[in-house]
Amino acid sequence: MMPSKLRIALIFIILAMFCFNLNAQELYVYSEPASNVPAKSLSFKYAGKWMGESTLGHKHTTSRQMAESSIGLGKFLMLRPALSLGNMYNKYPDQKLRFESASIYAKLRVLSIDDIHRHFRAAAYVKGVFSKNDLQYAEITADGDQTAIQGGVILTQLLHKLAISGTGSLVEVLHPDRWKDFGGQTFYGYRSFNYSLSTGYLLLPRKYKSYEQTNFNIYLELIGSSGLDRDYAFTDLAPAIQLIVNSNAKINVGYRFQISGGAYRMGTSSLSISYERSFLNAIKHKKNE
Repeated sequence: MMPSKLRIALIFIILAMFCFNLNAQELYVYSEPASNVPAKSLSFKYAGKWMGESTLGHKHTTSRQMAESSIGLGKFLMLRPALSLGNMYNKYPDQKLRFESASIYAKLRVLSIDDIHRHFRAAAYVKGVFSKNDLQYAEITADGDQTAIQGGVILTQLLHKLAISGTGSLVEVLHPDRWKDFGGQTFYGYRSFNYSLSTGYLLLPRKYKSYEQTNFNIYLELIGSSGLDRDYAFTDLAPAIQLIVNSNAKINVGYRFQISGGAYRMGTSSLSISYERSFLNAIKHKKNE
């Protein structure tokens, strides 16, 4: 039977979808839409994640700091290299930030159906991550916690004033311990199915007069993971707010917390803050002389 907290979260999402009379937004804070950044454009993003922990009775805060760039190689293809620094895997009380991971993400838009006040997008993506972290937790991600490869699909539907996006992916951990012989016994899983369901709404402005107007958006995302070779699962809820300034700069603030599940995780709640700046037509092709 579905846990009560999960039922409440799903009911809240469904009510939000049908009760807000607002323009839909697809620039999600925690997940990725099926749409790409525009062709020949660049964006640069800084993101910070903070999580409270308790080690031997000492409460402290750990963080992950990430820098990434999205590159629009064409109408259908984008790339995103990224680096992260962190202290989440340091031994307490060491709080120094160290190089943690490098990754490359590629997304290919495979289907576009456009109509008046509506469109549908489908995309496939793959992500490779090299991480210096050791295996410590059951949770499997492609966020820098483990060396891993991830592949998945994204479906995004815009219906006039409502946008809904769903993601499903497989994550494979490639840590060297995966191939060691522990006598058939190991705590860690190496394969998971990860998913998300996201909605977004434009609160302000009520009417557009120019692209220089600041947008204020709200988001609600359901994020989860289930182990495929180990028995673990969890589901998180992540409300967030976003400001878009001059149509080319985004400021995001979100809070993610667990609503169901019992996986051994680093933490069950975190705060995320990010800033992203976009540059249209930044990639110039030289004309033949």
